[in-house]
Amino acid sequence: MLLSNVTMPLIIAGALGVPPEQVAILVQAVLVMAGLATIVQAYPIGPVGGRIPVVMGTSVAFVGASIAIGRQFGLAAVFGACAVAALVEVALGFSIGRVRRFFPPLVNGTVVMLIGLTLIPVGVDYAAGGVGAADYGAPVHLVVAGLVFAVTLALNQWGRGVLSYASVLVGVLVGYVVAAAAGLVNLAPVTAAAWLQAPAPLAFGFELRWSAVLVMAFVYVISTMETIGDISGIVAAEGREPTTAELRGGLVADGVMSGLAALFSAFPNTSYSQNVGLVNLTGVVSRHVTAITGAMLVALGLVPKVAALFASIPPAVVGGAGLILFAMIFASGAAIVHRGVVMTRRSMVILAASIGLGLGVELRPEAIQALPEGIRALVGAGLVTGGIVALVLNAVLPEEGGAAGQPRG
Repeated sequence: MLLSNVTMPLIIAGALGVPPEQVAILVQAVLVMAGLATIVQAYPIGPVGGRIPVVMGTSVAFVGASIAIGRQFGLAAVFGACAVAALVEVALGFSIGRVRRFFPPLVNGTVVMLIGLTLIPVGVDYAAGGVGAADYGAPVHLVVAGLVFAVTLALNQWGRGVLSYASVLVGVLVGYVVAAAAGLVNLAPVTAAAWLQAPAPLAFGFELRWSAVLVMAFVYVISTMETIGDISGIVAAEGREPTTAELRGGLVADGVMSGLAALFSAFPNTSYSQNVGLVNLTGVVSRHVTAITGAMLVALGLVPKVAALFASIPPAVVGGAGLILFAMIFASGAAIVHRGVVMTRRSMVILAASIGLGLGVELRPEAIQALPEGIRALVGAGLVTGGIVALVLNAVLPEEGGAAGQPRG
């Protein structure tokens, strides 16, 4: 929960060229709001919360969209879009029983694959030293990133117990030590940071751009799919399916707490899939345990020196960890499709069209530069373009032999 919550704002801030002293503000806000969201999921406030042991944090699904919007309009527009579009997930939560059929494994898997594919170039940029770095691609950056990648992969495959599950964290720690020895770490912001301070509301401003809101609205739909899967996986440890009340409360909490997070300069929250594996491994399905971890996140977020320390992680270290995380996201999406979809001609057409158009606009944005600004902001995000294509084609193309886009069996 800690590394993922820290990595996502670092990636977004680096891609947008946020000054180091302001990066710590983002990290601090993300930690506090993720902790509060985790506590609310465990101990609901009215309809907000599912009474479930879910650890919350910034979803990787929001990274690409935040970078695309931020590059075009700035961070104020990112937080404005996150706050307003959060109402979409709140609405989906209250109507969950009627919308689940629109998100079969074919659509879900395609979207997850696109998340990983569209973020891999971002990971490569970080591994090379970060976009705009004077020594972009210098061997020292590539060596550090390669070391993080190799340590993470080795521990994940051959490590035992904690070493295996904490492979990414260990990889980052090793990379940080090596980067510090190579003179890539600047600890001056850590020294200057305060010991205790609450996140400031609207630290980066608040601006409404409706094209940006539309982009974020679709990403919230993706977040909804992610949360449904995570809640289902968690309660499976008890040998049952989630109740409608659990799904409704969990999704409403996702939306409400994400909108509130945007007002405090934190990126949207969603359930963390890593928690699903831990719950099923340990058999500890206790919302009281996750609430304690939420309190830990809040405590860490209230200490700016901690946020500044995380913000001092060099881009190459983040890139080495990010590359393997993003590639694993793609592999997870492929597994969803392989496990749940019969690959008929219809399924292959939907998969090909979605990924082809999504990656096309993501990797060659100059191809749509002549479009009006609002349309460009909407279709320029590969995840949004590919996801919309998958949703529409799955709804309109006639099915072959029963239910090509539906689960096997």
